[in-house]
Amino acid sequence: MSSGGHSGGLYQPLSKAEVELLHDKALEVLEKIGITYEDGLEDMLDLVSEAGCRIDKTRRRIYFPRDLVLKTVARAPGEFTLYSRDGQNDLHLGQDRVYCGTGGTAIRIVDLETGEVRQTMLQDLTNVARITQEMEHIHFFQHCCVPHDVPVEHYDINGLFAAMMGTTKHCMLGCNSDAGLREAFKMVAQIAGGDAQLRARPLFSISACMLISPLKFCTQSTKNVRQAAKLGVPTTVTSAPMSGSTSPMTMAGTLIQTHAEVMAGISVHQLTVPGAPVLYGGLPAMADMKTLGYQGGSVEVGMMMAAIHQLARHIRVPNYSSSGLSDSKIPDTQAGWEKAFTTALNVMGGCNYVHHAAGMLESMLCIAYEQYIIDDEIIGQACRMLEGIPIDDDHMAMEAIAEVGPGGALSGVRAHAQAHAQRVFRRQRFE
Repeated sequence: MSSGGHSGGLYQPLSKAEVELLHDKALEVLEKIGITYEDGLEDMLDLVSEAGCRIDKTRRRIYFPRDLVLKTVARAPGEFTLYSRDGQNDLHLGQDRVYCGTGGTAIRIVDLETGEVRQTMLQDLTNVARITQEMEHIHFFQHCCVPHDVPVEHYDINGLFAAMMGTTKHCMLGCNSDAGLREAFKMVAQIAGGDAQLRARPLFSISACMLISPLKFCTQSTKNVRQAAKLGVPTTVTSAPMSGSTSPMTMAGTLIQTHAEVMAGISVHQLTVPGAPVLYGGLPAMADMKTLGYQGGSVEVGMMMAAIHQLARHIRVPNYSSSGLSDSKIPDTQAGWEKAFTTALNVMGGCNYVHHAAGMLESMLCIAYEQYIIDDEIIGQACRMLEGIPIDDDHMAMEAIAEVGPGGALSGVRAHAQAHAQRVFRRQRFE
């Protein structure tokens, strides 16, 4: 049985007043500072202009009025389901319900047979999907590596097919093009029984880094997000700033910028198709100030992910987050503690869809098959915290305390434990 879907929210780094303050400052960023954009987004510019945004084409800025953002973001569904093919691992996103899985676009893998690092291939996607299928605590499959043996223009459909060959759990791909997304939709529609059936029960979704930090719309990802909305394919609207590099050094400043970027993306998504399913993809991380390299395994990243969930809940949109992004190059002690801290903080925070939680090494550049097995255990331990401590007649074990008494023998405890297990088993059989 999957451990997914337990309710988090045990750890909240921001007070209610702080959430409201950061939200207000993010709206101020959108209204007064604005968002810039790459070339090729004329259709989007027309869309937001008609909705009421002010566009300064000389400065290449879009200014989003506060009221427009609040109105459009409110159209996004507060809860929705990402479906599995067998119906046994559906992801009911929203509130503080937690699910963890794979992710990333690693370019190399620690080969299981040789121990050497090599390029990732299409078969690796299927192999990781097969591992995902067998792991109790890896709740979904998200594309984890680049298939170097496939032409770039065919990544999307081949990657998704390879994944679905290995698992019946929900699959998410990092879409490379809107044309690739349309091809993928046609393929999965055949499996689902038609376009209408797939729209009703989306068996796959996409992730899209729609915002390039700081404060810029990405042309291709924006097209992917809008295409997904039209097809009824759930999508993330993602920004991934690095504190000290592409966002302010402070966590508070990075959270404001992230929140502004994601709300701008959700506004465009909802103006395209109101009510289309979308995940709030705030993925703040840290920059190593010596090298400006990506640091995803620091405890501050876990803290910011929990805070991002609070901001997402404030606008009532399920969130998409990251954990398990160790800097280590191999499955070692460093990987273990970095993954444990960030995953535990995500899970305790109540993040809804935690990708990268399994398999990642070397700051997302590498994966290892054995790391998925290790991370399944880490995720399981983190999710166990959400189950709490049962307090009822059976679990208080007063009979055992009385039976053993002061200085009693261990054998008495064992006998009671066996009897207790038998009672619970019989009760569960008849419930």
